[in-house]
Amino acid sequence: MTTIVTILTPSYADWETALLNAAARSYYGIQTLFASPDGEEVVSSGGLRVMPQLAVADIDVSTVDAVLVNGGSIWSTPAAPDVSAVLKSAAAAGKTVGGICDGVIALARAGLLDDIDHTANGPESLPDTGYKGVDRYRDQPQAVLAGKIVTAPGTAPVSFMGAVFESLGLRNNDLDFYLGLYGAEHHAKV
Repeated sequence: MTTIVTILTPSYADWETALLNAAARSYYGIQTLFASPDGEEVVSSGGLRVMPQLAVADIDVSTVDAVLVNGGSIWSTPAAPDVSAVLKSAAAAGKTVGGICDGVIALARAGLLDDIDHTANGPESLPDTGYKGVDRYRDQPQAVLAGKIVTAPGTAPVSFMGAVFESLGLRNNDLDFYLGLYGAEHHAKV
């Protein structure tokens, strides 16, 4: 069974991976797991409480197909947890590694964006990470899929979902339909 684990932190941005995890679980039959830095309950920026199944240190990359970092304000602070080891391990094992919004900062800190095309909330959101991939930054509103690495600004949960599923080999006409359905509001005049 395909398994994805999403890393959540205190005050995580609850909308960024909600669609992805819901579609993964209910449509694709993917096992969705959640991890927090210490395995304890986390509360989102919107007040949603989640009791994760595991701590980040307990993620066994041999048993999962993707490790995703949900955004949240903590990633741009000194209190950000160090998840580099699990991200590097997952990437080295050929697993999908993704980050959305400030979750991309964790991928940059792990050195995963130094040599690949990527995006984030803006070019100014990554310089303090020590990463060397400035010339590979793509200033665009949609997710970027580079091999098995997926990055997206916080405003792109739909294309992030699509890129993660594509990285898992799940791109098909149904996915394209749902991406169009969920993204339709961006084409509508308000």
